[in-house]
Amino acid sequence: MTDMTHTIDASTLRKWLNDGQSLALFDVREHGQYGEGHPFFAVPLPYSRLELEVGRLAPRRTERIVLFDDGAGDVATRAARRLAALGYADVTLLDGGAPAWAAAGYTLFKGANVPSKTFGEWVEHIQHTPHLSADALVARRAAGEPFVLVDGRTNEEHRKMTIPGALGCPNGELALRLPALLVNPSTPVVVHCAGRTRSIIGAQTLRNLGLPNPVLALENGTQGWYLAGHALEHGSERFADAVPCAPLLQAARDRSARLLRRFGLPSLSTAQAQQWLDDEHRTTYLFDIRTAEEFTRRSIAGAVHAPGGQLIQATDRYIGVRGSRVIVFDDDGVRAPVIASWLHQLGFDSAVLADGVDSGVTVPVRPQPDVGAGPRVLGVGELRTLHDESAALAVVDLRESAAFNQGHAQGSVWSTRPRLLQALQSLGTTPDHPVVLLASEAEVAALAWKDLLEAGYANVFRTEGGYQTWLSAGLAQAAEGEPLPPAARIDYLFFVHDRHEGNQEAARAYLAWETGLIAQCEEDELQGFRVPADTRDASSEARRTQRA
Repeated sequence: MTDMTHTIDASTLRKWLNDGQSLALFDVREHGQYGEGHPFFAVPLPYSRLELEVGRLAPRRTERIVLFDDGAGDVATRAARRLAALGYADVTLLDGGAPAWAAAGYTLFKGANVPSKTFGEWVEHIQHTPHLSADALVARRAAGEPFVLVDGRTNEEHRKMTIPGALGCPNGELALRLPALLVNPSTPVVVHCAGRTRSIIGAQTLRNLGLPNPVLALENGTQGWYLAGHALEHGSERFADAVPCAPLLQAARDRSARLLRRFGLPSLSTAQAQQWLDDEHRTTYLFDIRTAEEFTRRSIAGAVHAPGGQLIQATDRYIGVRGSRVIVFDDDGVRAPVIASWLHQLGFDSAVLADGVDSGVTVPVRPQPDVGAGPRVLGVGELRTLHDESAALAVVDLRESAAFNQGHAQGSVWSTRPRLLQALQSLGTTPDHPVVLLASEAEVAALAWKDLLEAGYANVFRTEGGYQTWLSAGLAQAAEGEPLPPAARIDYLFFVHDRHEGNQEAARAYLAWETGLIAQCEEDELQGFRVPADTRDASSEARRTQRA
């Protein structure tokens, strides 16, 4: 299978991306490599987690798939072989990988979630979402002017840092939770995030719903706030999480229903949704867009949890197939229509599941990873014995590089699955030597074990509790000051990575990157957006504006 995998060049891939047929373009490099430059429509699917994630991102085995790597190794080829073993029948490789895409004159985009963040900039450009600066907000507060300040990010992000006084209310919850706080229809609402996208999408969500209150996006979010010299708040526990009373809930449902009609989106019966899901010729996703707590309590078997705000903010984390269909649901009739409207504007054929969580739809079984028996598991005592009795023991740390840098086993080597054999070679390890894998997830260790088994390594183990088992066994830790060099940390994206840690230069670079995304795009990378406007004329205008 490996030698028979079909390849295409960059120009053919560009044509495929625009031929109107569905396509999954997967970057099988590690996250840091992906973030340093990838095609606009590429979806990250690192080889380290390939079999664990592909069934969620591409649930249909007959989907047209293109894989690429850095062009210098065999990672994409190995990934293609793994997908074939899972039953994927239409897998192609991009000849030359990401460098070949750039050599053909096409843009490699830095950063993550590029389509969603470009979309946010596009929405602001087309719909002229009102905004105000950090200093303007400070002046309003000093003047005693009333306003409601909302943080549209996740609760975890809100706790880490927020604008002082803000209420945490993720964008996907705004339509349901916020109206109860708006006693006066003339009180302005200000939505903020850490940068730009979720401020824009959150504010425009409320405007699209037709709330009477003035709504504004806080320009540049928390980064703009501290760049203007203002202090952030840490550890906030203020959340807008109350369920509205019956009259407010009905009013919210009515607003969402009007939004659904405005975009002409279907509300599918159980039978209609089942037809979509059972269609063997087109990929359909089913997402529960409620909170994690609600999803845990009760959902539809086989549905994927994708909090509404994050589904729009990071669409490429959830939807792997360009040209697919998406069904979203809730249990209140308020949130799902909002998310469906944004997915439609992003370019997906979207719908709401009319019966919500009570629907009886059956989700087809997704491809499941076959990791075999996995390596033998060692407890504390077994690990200590193996360590004491094996002079040639090789220890490979498969955790995130950030965790490795915080502390690791003496004599261990850090690696990811695609570089595992090179890591063992650096230790002088041969297939007859014992190998211990330290991993945060048993499944990640099992995938690595499978590769080692095929390479002839028969004595492979993993610890029951990862690195903690090593510590519990009383075995030596590496001395402080032995971190990995940045070039080796291919799982970590260094691009403006410390923008939220007080590095003002990184924050400015990030904001410049975000506001410059449209200017980097070609017409075919923007034409799928369906934001109400003449997008053909607007795309050229937007790119000219950003390039000026």
